[in-house]
Amino acid sequence: MKRPLLLLFFAVISFAGFAQSLLLKSPDGKLKIQVEIGSKISYSVTHEQTEVLAPSNLSITLTNGSVWGKDPKLKNQKRTSINEIISTPIYKKSEIQDDYNQLELTFKGNYGLIFRAYNKGVAYRFVTTEKEELFISQEEVQLNFSQNNQAIFPYVNKINPENFEQQFFNSFENTYTHLKISEINPNRMIFLPMVVELNNGKKLCFTEADLENYPGLYLINQTGETSLTGLSAPYPKTTIQGGHNELQQLVTERENYIAKTQGARSFPWRVLAISSSDKELLNNDLVYQLAAPSRLEDTDWIKPGKVAWDWWNDWNIYGVDFRAGINNETYKYYIDFASEQGIEYVILDEGWAVNKEADLLQVIPEINIEELIRYGESKNVGIILWAGYWAMDRDLENVCRIYSEMGVKGFKVDFMDRDDQAMVDFYYRCAETAARYQLMIDFHGAYKPTGLQRTYPNVINFEGVFGLEQLKWSPQQVDMVTYDVTMPFIRMMAGPIDYTQGAMRNATHANYRPINSEPMSQGTRCRQLAQYVIFESPFNMLCDNPSNYLNEIECTQFIADIPTVWDQTLEIDGKIGEYILLARQKGDTWYVGGLTNWEERQAEIDLSFLGEGDYQLELFSDGINADRAARDYKHEITPLPGNKKLIVDLKPGGGFAAKITKR
Repeated sequence: MKRPLLLLFFAVISFAGFAQSLLLKSPDGKLKIQVEIGSKISYSVTHEQTEVLAPSNLSITLTNGSVWGKDPKLKNQKRTSINEIISTPIYKKSEIQDDYNQLELTFKGNYGLIFRAYNKGVAYRFVTTEKEELFISQEEVQLNFSQNNQAIFPYVNKINPENFEQQFFNSFENTYTHLKISEINPNRMIFLPMVVELNNGKKLCFTEADLENYPGLYLINQTGETSLTGLSAPYPKTTIQGGHNELQQLVTERENYIAKTQGARSFPWRVLAISSSDKELLNNDLVYQLAAPSRLEDTDWIKPGKVAWDWWNDWNIYGVDFRAGINNETYKYYIDFASEQGIEYVILDEGWAVNKEADLLQVIPEINIEELIRYGESKNVGIILWAGYWAMDRDLENVCRIYSEMGVKGFKVDFMDRDDQAMVDFYYRCAETAARYQLMIDFHGAYKPTGLQRTYPNVINFEGVFGLEQLKWSPQQVDMVTYDVTMPFIRMMAGPIDYTQGAMRNATHANYRPINSEPMSQGTRCRQLAQYVIFESPFNMLCDNPSNYLNEIECTQFIADIPTVWDQTLEIDGKIGEYILLARQKGDTWYVGGLTNWEERQAEIDLSFLGEGDYQLELFSDGINADRAARDYKHEITPLPGNKKLIVDLKPGGGFAAKITKR
């Protein structure tokens, strides 16, 4: 009788006192997460025979000195497998196959870890069952690599920062830098998502999901080694009103913790999307899959669509008998244009409320919002209002109630420019309050999406992208064309983008100039059309002015007809920084778009996915002289060849857009 007891005793000692190794595989078996539990907790990731991540530690430190992950005592482990369908009515596809394996670890000390392995990536998060209030001083996020891999990432746009504190206040907009990990500037922060190039042509795209009641994550490399570590903004202790037109809250002092929380909860997912080829990153759903499900019972009132926008074109219309500007006559002209073209919304951007008052109930005398709403309703056009962050937050309930009762359809909320815990909380309060009053929200001046659009589907779009507005002031050396064929693999992997395309003034590399009141795009006219197919944007702006669009009616009508949400998305081909070929379906209609960098190339697209039958092709492609006059394009409507092959020539900075319907 003593022998079995002795064996049991040694088994308990082994379980509690020695390192443990746990393996989790993706459903297809290609991705593996190796979790090591010893004096610390670490994990590593491989894809087939390719190392994705070398062993990397993870922990959370509390201000009371406790460390989740130090000398961990594993109490329990639970494995589950899920394979179900997520319905996605406002997305790039109508449904997602949610297929993953999960490992849930429970440790002594009221904390745990959850690991998930999908076929397209892996993720982990901390959880706690602690009932008392907790103050988190830091979360250890490590990304260790055995080799000095190349990385593609956006620095926080502060050129020579004195410290990290200066960088926590930023607009999350920048072009991409391409360097080896060891060469990353030790004084600068990287905002997410970012990509690391792996062996065998594979890529790792790192970001976060389900960010709620917690600060956003940055990455830094202060060691010059092949390792990145996480960093988050400490909690604001004091703030003052200031910034852009007194519409922001500037942090003047911070606490010694990044987050305060109470009660059982989950923490954000750390997401590693892995692709065998670049094009797979164009159609990755991990952030949406990992987000909390919708908290809205009724979403029928949420109507995605296109928006006639005023600010980019500086209200610079012509051929009218009134003085253009921020006044009702100008906006009625925009409404007339939107109505004629079947565009769902017109936005009143910055300028309709009294400047520097941060009060959305003080409207300038030149604007009568109720009159514009009534006029829009008569034309089947909804009104969207721009709102500076602090003007919105300081009177959130009243602003939403009053303008909802008036008939406004939503708000574009701008200039948050932070992602500390307090600001992240604002996003959720704003989304929830707006939803109660059936208002849509477009977060501008915003951090990257982390799945809030699933949790609150009335949050219809996000900026956090180096969008076309930058070309109102950016010098010639800013390369938007290369950015356009880089960003969709990285930033757009996290969610939709308020990029605001649609320029009718188009410039070659040599001819581009920043002109605020008559701005232009870099690249060809067809590049702008293609972006309506390639860029995911349920609330999609037409950035140019109605006068220009009416002079380019062929392009305008094509843009206006392109859907903003889709039933299906197919990644055809692509290479980061070089080119993109993408197809999207809505109902019985397919759209195909292509973009190139500054290199001329020929695209050959296999359209066999259309299936049997005869099809009609409407194609906008770069004109023969588009390398000299970027506005030059060719428009043709023809039967699709029987072999279902489409060959298109793209000029430098070019693109194409095709609409395919069954005959």
